[in-house]
Amino acid sequence: MLSAEVEGPASVTTIPITAIKVSGEQPRKNFAGEALEELARSIESKGVLQPILVEPAGGDEYIIVAGERRFRAAKLAKLKEIPALIRSFSQLEKTEIALVENLQREDLTPVEEAQGYKTLIDLGKLTQEEIARRVGKNRSTVANSLRLLKLPEAMLEALDKGRISAGHARALLAVQKTADQEMLFRKILDQELSVREVEKQAAKLQADAQVKESGAGERAKEIRKSPEIRSIEERFIERLGTKVNIRGSDTKGKVEISYYSMEDLERLFYLIVGEE
Repeated sequence: MLSAEVEGPASVTTIPITAIKVSGEQPRKNFAGEALEELARSIESKGVLQPILVEPAGGDEYIIVAGERRFRAAKLAKLKEIPALIRSFSQLEKTEIALVENLQREDLTPVEEAQGYKTLIDLGKLTQEEIARRVGKNRSTVANSLRLLKLPEAMLEALDKGRISAGHARALLAVQKTADQEMLFRKILDQELSVREVEKQAAKLQADAQVKESGAGERAKEIRKSPEIRSIEERFIERLGTKVNIRGSDTKGKVEISYYSMEDLERLFYLIVGEE
């Protein structure tokens, strides 16, 4: 796992606050005002205990690679200078360092984390497995995070602002029909549904859609299923968040699990098999 502490030929120096610029490419976009003020008070009392990481930007100016929160708090505390490590980095290194630092502090929203992973994929042509190794996460964690970016813009915005949780978002992703997904999203906002309630409703929407798509002949077969099989089928749908059909009797048969993309298939694999 890459640490936010960077190795290499660099020593701590002191840089004027006015000589430092904030990068527009940091994964973290939102800084909670109350938490920032709390850190500023700590800095006023004890100073900046860990140097920020910067790279030269030409002349006597520098751009932050890691430590933007400490920099903002130092400005709030009206410091004139801040300790820093100065080094040059590739674009991939800068993105990776900033992402890891925020992940270690759990400072990122689910959307910021997912966008950080996507940036690593785009910049370094990395696989999800490679990203997982670099940031110290499970591969399935990275995959599930990236899936969040498939949500419509309004739902991503709600997730980023904390109006819905990552659990709500994953349940919404299990709903295939756009109209059903939008309807459930509105219910989450209006009725403040729990994640468990949303998962149940998402499973029911998928099951209802499955019945409608299967035709009259299939519907007749559904009716003939024993209550025990129907119950197990519903539990499969609820757990996997996709279309599941059990064909057969109480003594033998087969289970059909539907997927709608390679990422969806990988998600199902890790849900059923777990990590390798």
